[in-house]
Amino acid sequence: MTNKLDQLKTMTTVVADTGDIDAIAQWRPEDATTNPSLLLKAAASDAYRPMLEKAVAMARKQGGSDAEQLTLATDMLAVLAGQEILSLIPGVVSTEVDARLSFDTEATLKRARRLIELYDQQGVDTSRVLIKIASTWEGIRAAEILEQEGIRCNLTLLFSFVQAAACAQAGAFLISPFVGRILDWHIANSGRDHFPAAEDPGVLSVARIYNYYKANGFSTVVMGASFRNIGEIEMLAGCDRLTISPALLQELKDDNGKLEQQLSATSASSTDGFGILDEKRFRWESNEDAMATEKLADGIRRFTSDQIELENRVRQLANKAA
Repeated sequence: MTNKLDQLKTMTTVVADTGDIDAIAQWRPEDATTNPSLLLKAAASDAYRPMLEKAVAMARKQGGSDAEQLTLATDMLAVLAGQEILSLIPGVVSTEVDARLSFDTEATLKRARRLIELYDQQGVDTSRVLIKIASTWEGIRAAEILEQEGIRCNLTLLFSFVQAAACAQAGAFLISPFVGRILDWHIANSGRDHFPAAEDPGVLSVARIYNYYKANGFSTVVMGASFRNIGEIEMLAGCDRLTISPALLQELKDDNGKLEQQLSATSASSTDGFGILDEKRFRWESNEDAMATEKLADGIRRFTSDQIELENRVRQLANKAA
């Protein structure tokens, strides 16, 4: 019997949820995802030092105000990291738009296009880049436009069915529903300290979305994210993609038990009926879901905090080099 990681790879595309170059080189996933939190953690490593220095130098050469140079340097760091990651994997890498733009469609479009332009300037095949955008109404509208321009998007910080339905209707290439953070909320608010994997609210949410998409012919890829344990992963075996941290990849590799496929496009069924969503209904449905509303806001705050910390690190390096 092969280990559970190898079994999972026969039914699901495995994605590395890390910005750690060494970890990606070790695990050799199909795809990789990054975000400000992962980049902040990775930037402390020696592997990122040359990228940091190059990003600062390129931003300084471009000119502009200190604030403009700082923003460009952090975008450039994300692109250089993405370029390095792409040299290690056969698939795609996701690069995130600044979370502070989550409620501004035009600013999100501008930043997304610049990230793609920066990748292009580095000689990267931009079809291998997904632009990560928060699943706010404004973010989904930006993704709809970008998809029409040929820029594929990964809609992240997704916690609710209405977000998933809106993303599919917008033609988003991929969504990243957050399993573990949904579980976190329910543990904090239900009076329970444990949910079996089969009853895990995050697992049930992703399974519902997956079955709705497949039963209704939506092409949007479902990539479960933010896992707390391998039980959650096992219950979503068969999902289009799962983005998994190195620690949980190791747990799966160390487990030689049998892994049963749980999700399948051929057997998917759904009783969910959702008409075309307009902004009013999207906001009302979102408002009715306390978990999704709270976790979306919390996720944006967390990514913003880590983005600011990353900028502080880049600023310190720039000041030393000045």
